[in-house]
Amino acid sequence: MEMAASQSGDALVNAPEEHGEIVNADIGVIGAGPAGLAVATSAAALGRTVVLVEGQRFGGQALNSGCIPRRALAASAARAHAIRTAGMVGITGAEPVVDMRAVHAYISSASGKVAPNFAPERFAGLGVRVIQASGRFIDRRTLLAGEYRIKARRFVIATGTTPSMPEISGLQSTPYFTTDSILENIIPVHSLIVIGGSAAGLEIAQAYSRLGANVIVLNRSAILPEEDGELTQTVFERLAEEGIGVHQNANVDAVEGDLGRVRVKVSVNGEQHVVEGSHLLIAAERKPAIDNLGLDVARIRHDANGLQLNSGLRTSNRRVFAVGAVTGSPLHAHTAEHHAAVVISRALMAVPASVDTSLLARAVFTEPEFAYVGLTEDEAKKRNRKIHVLRWPYRENERAQAEGIAAGHVKVVTTTTGRILGAGIAGASAGELIQPWALAIARGLDMKAMVRWNLPSPTLGEINKRVASSYYAANLASPALRKFIGLLAKIR
Repeated sequence: MEMAASQSGDALVNAPEEHGEIVNADIGVIGAGPAGLAVATSAAALGRTVVLVEGQRFGGQALNSGCIPRRALAASAARAHAIRTAGMVGITGAEPVVDMRAVHAYISSASGKVAPNFAPERFAGLGVRVIQASGRFIDRRTLLAGEYRIKARRFVIATGTTPSMPEISGLQSTPYFTTDSILENIIPVHSLIVIGGSAAGLEIAQAYSRLGANVIVLNRSAILPEEDGELTQTVFERLAEEGIGVHQNANVDAVEGDLGRVRVKVSVNGEQHVVEGSHLLIAAERKPAIDNLGLDVARIRHDANGLQLNSGLRTSNRRVFAVGAVTGSPLHAHTAEHHAAVVISRALMAVPASVDTSLLARAVFTEPEFAYVGLTEDEAKKRNRKIHVLRWPYRENERAQAEGIAAGHVKVVTTTTGRILGAGIAGASAGELIQPWALAIARGLDMKAMVRWNLPSPTLGEINKRVASSYYAANLASPALRKFIGLLAKIR
């Protein structure tokens, strides 16, 4: 029994009275989130006729219930945390007074300031025909949206994801939030039980803890299992320091309760426990939003995991592609842009292109942040016989020490010749600091390029240069090189 529901936006174009009006286009895009909008604008810029279909609010999850409102929530929580912990910098701290209605107003305001970037009128002005209605295929080549019948040379599914509800006894009769609906919350939360260890769940867990709630996270398996455990451990340690209980390999057997009091029965290492709280958040991984699209009629293969796609994001129907989070990829704007480039190349230019996941950086915006791009250490070991692993701690950085953010480190994986295979960061501003490493991997650069630049000081960015310099410091320590340098000294 979900506690809150999202609102739908007003239609830009109402369905016409004329039944079955046919609309022809080069590209038909289903979904107006970052991925769908990237495809639509790119195709329109190339002079193609584009129809964009969206039955809910423009901007998708990113604007309405995803990263943007979550960052606003985290900003409010960070201010509360700063007040509470001001003593560490010589300022008398205090327990902040939190007004959840005002917090919600700030979240709405922040999203509202970004919303014009996603406004339907903006894309109509770029030459995209916008139809505000839900779409579904009625045959292999036709999409029905309201009373429009859209016939396009190529279709692109960009419908995003929806919360995935785990099968837990009693869940349907117990009030709960999802990672979407909790962003609409306006009531105080005294104690929050989070079921699921998704990145969004961890971000919300820390935010609500800083806003004054007692928070516990329960996940049936390891949390962020595909990420570098050495780096994510830094995040888990910080969550524990802030009083958030994070329990991995915890199997939730049943839930029960009413608004304001819920009970969760959980098994940990074979032992039964009961956890009580005022509110429940379901933060399991999300699932592709592909229901009611008429996929079977369009001969598009799919299963419980979503759409079946090739490396070029084409479905089993050669006329239909998919982009963004609906493909099962992480929900990030840069992923959307990468997918859009692949589909535009294939669908409009007949140029071979495929998704390269090594180019896609990812981040978890807890505090400290976690970010990674390229191959992890384990992945690199499987593909390369020998690798170098380099690390540099934040505590060696002057600015990090001055500002009290010295927890964490940078980790870089290279070949023996210095080519960069992957890089990860756990620490302050990791999502920003990962960017030069993403550029280096995309351009095939080696560690030499990462030391041949000058940075202002003191800045956190110096950490990246220091870890790159350590690669050459290790080489300078080799006996053979020392002997060679000694010979040169004698000659001179």
